[in-house]
Amino acid sequence: MATTSAKSSTFVPRVSPSPSSNGSNRPSLLSFPKSSPLIPLKHLSLSRSSLHALKTLESPSISKSTTLEPTKPDSKPTILVSEKLSEVGLDVLRSFANVDCSYNLTPEDLCAKISLCDALIVRSGTKVTREVFEAAKGRLKVVGRAGVGIDNVDLQAATEFGCLVVNAPTANTIAAAEHGIALLSAMARNVAQADASMKAGEWKRNKYVGVSMVGKTLAVMGFGKVGSEVARRAKGLGMHVVAHDPYAPDDRARAIGVDLVSFDKAVSTADFISLHMPLTPTTNKIFNDETFAKVKKGVRIVNVARGGVIDEDALVRALDSGVVAQAALDVFTVEPPPKDSKLVQHENVIATPHLGASTMEAQEGVAIEIAEAVVGALNGELAATAVNAPMVPAEVLAELAPYVMLAEKLGRLAVQLVAGGSGIKSVKVVYTTARDTDDLDTRLLRAMITKGIIEPISTTFVNLVNADFTAKQKGLRISEERVSVDGSPDCPVESIQVHISNVDSKFASALSDNGEIIVEGKVKGGIPHLTCVGSFSVDVSLEGNLILCRQVDQPGMIGSVGNILGEENVNVSFMSVGRIGVRKQAIMAIGVDEEPNKETLKKIGEVEAIEEFVFLNL
Repeated sequence: MATTSAKSSTFVPRVSPSPSSNGSNRPSLLSFPKSSPLIPLKHLSLSRSSLHALKTLESPSISKSTTLEPTKPDSKPTILVSEKLSEVGLDVLRSFANVDCSYNLTPEDLCAKISLCDALIVRSGTKVTREVFEAAKGRLKVVGRAGVGIDNVDLQAATEFGCLVVNAPTANTIAAAEHGIALLSAMARNVAQADASMKAGEWKRNKYVGVSMVGKTLAVMGFGKVGSEVARRAKGLGMHVVAHDPYAPDDRARAIGVDLVSFDKAVSTADFISLHMPLTPTTNKIFNDETFAKVKKGVRIVNVARGGVIDEDALVRALDSGVVAQAALDVFTVEPPPKDSKLVQHENVIATPHLGASTMEAQEGVAIEIAEAVVGALNGELAATAVNAPMVPAEVLAELAPYVMLAEKLGRLAVQLVAGGSGIKSVKVVYTTARDTDDLDTRLLRAMITKGIIEPISTTFVNLVNADFTAKQKGLRISEERVSVDGSPDCPVESIQVHISNVDSKFASALSDNGEIIVEGKVKGGIPHLTCVGSFSVDVSLEGNLILCRQVDQPGMIGSVGNILGEENVNVSFMSVGRIGVRKQAIMAIGVDEEPNKETLKKIGEVEAIEEFVFLNL
């Protein structure tokens, strides 16, 4: 017995509308994050296999019909590399695409080039602004950041324009952590200053007396990949390590032997502070005069994260006053910093020119990682490191793969049942599942239903990156509901229903008693099936094209329609009949490989016992 779960939700993303549509006629890109090898998109997306350009007038009410026309086969994509990348990464790119290595581009040069490029690879020096995405005119499908931080990419604009942003967060993790420890040690023992003194012909042993690290407290500010690796190494040096990160799980910290504490406690108890936080509006200049007023006098600071997290003028003041004894900096607010920078020239500062990822191994690893991510995204595969798409774990992706095509096709089918004068404003998706309420991640399925609803009647291309934004932009309210059923929790979803309310239907039988268009589907043997239309049960594979007929339930109907299609050389792939009672009304669902011409459809409609019919392109 099915019972409705108490958990339901409405997804209306809080994002500002895009000032303009990209208006491109490119095949849609659908890429998803993962943590394991790439999963081919052909198992996940209908539109990827069909590669249709959807040519129709944009309708803010989502009410117009469309004609689907296949695009010409694409030539090799073009990838612009705007900053130096290791040759091993370039080799990966060149095996797949045309590669344009143009370094030191001005913002104007970048905007001039970008409309000819399908992908852009940058490091930290290139600013990928809203103007860049606007200049791309919809062609830019993916931006790859060869490194971890993505503060030089306008993620909001990327999302609005449906452009995937990927980074390379793992290859340089160890290199950055090692550099952090190197700076920590060099700072504690005055290595750089003593070296400069020696090269100047001096011998000042007493001046460069250092401090020991063993037994001292290190505060790791940001306990992500790099921060946690720094913590491991610091523990090995005999340091007591605390960390602050509002998103770090307690169990991961405990496994390393690190105490998670508040920001204020971390900075006030530390002898050494190592920064590993991203640059965000929240962390921008988070180490300022107010923060330095809370630190233990004589604290030593290492920064291999982002220069902007430190107010550099405030740090100079703290160094001058002795509140901060020393600083070791690999990153700066402006890179390169001015030659007369008081911070760089300060005698108690060790400075390196953004060398955190600068090892031979890391440079090659980053180049390969970002090249594979960009090529995979352009090839329609799942991206491990997408940063502007919901982070759907790899195991969830693999499990939901058979349901992704079902979700898109149900959305595509449902929208074609809406009569031309009706504007879609409200869609409800109902999942029946034996899973616990919190054990089913439906973000991917919701995105695919949104894609199926919007793409057939719009020039907008929808993917996991921009699905929620696009729905909001078009005034489409999508809610989700889960219904608990008895069954095996090994099956994530028993069925998916799509309800469209407050619309007219071109096929009245698709309407429920309360006036909603309802279609339901299931996955059977890995293939999506339509199992319900309105109040009628059917069982047809959602492949190719579909003809739905409501008819009087009487002998010979399948033969009559089959003969008409056969005479017109339209191949029937399957038929199914669902009825409400013997010799009453029934729905016949017919799968066809080709689209029947208007004359053929007219003949079907003229069969006496057929009361209504509709042709659907899936």
